[in-house]
Amino acid sequence: MAKKNPKVEARLRRKKRIRKKVSGTPERPRLVVFRSAKHIYAQLVDDVNQRTLTGVSTLTPWVRERLDGAQGKVAKARIVGLAIAEKAKELGITKVVFDRAGYRYHGRVKALAEGAREGGLDF
Repeated sequence: MAKKNPKVEARLRRKKRIRKKVSGTPERPRLVVFRSAKHIYAQLVDDVNQRTLTGVSTLTPWVRERLDGAQGKVAKARIVGLAIAEKAKELGITKVVFDRAGYRYHGRVKALAEGAREGGLDF
């Protein structure tokens, strides 16, 4: 059996603790962040109906066009935050619950959150 990465295991334990307290509704969905080594992903989730309302990442084609001038992953995360706010506005969503998924609130996660706030999301 393969060894598990203790940092990943610790993050998943934190994620479980957070998810006990944070859940999304149709009126106020959960803004979930996932961070990989190269990319960052953001989704709006309605936990009551168990549906993903929308999602954006650095791999989304129309977001990729905006990333051309961005230097570094933090700047790209901010642009993804602005993009998820734009998609949320199209769906008529202005308030969300932020789910950092066990990641510390700094760097790319913080930049995404600030970008979403800049774009008009309230949390």
